[in-house]
Amino acid sequence: MGAISAVFLVLLTIIFPPIGVYAVAGCGADLLVNICLTILGVFPGHIHAFYLEYVYYDRREQAREGRFTAGRAPGIYSERVQQGGGGYGTIAQST
Repeated sequence: MGAISAVFLVLLTIIFPPIGVYAVAGCGADLLVNICLTILGVFPGHIHAFYLEYVYYDRREQAREGRFTAGRAPGIYSERVQQGGGGYGTIAQST
């Protein structure tokens, strides 16, 4: 079921990048940045949206395997994306 939702999210992102960013990061700074990049041109918005989705799914897979990258991904402001959709203490971060 996860692969189907990922494919659907990619299709939505191809059509309109801010929809994909909203689905992954929610309403916040990442969405505002993506809207501005989409207004500037087609490709910057798509690149930013796909980068967010890549980091989100990569971090989510790492959390499932029990490992987590302690460093923050550059250019991403959403904690939801940084933690791969986890949070609320579900992923132990090293200090």
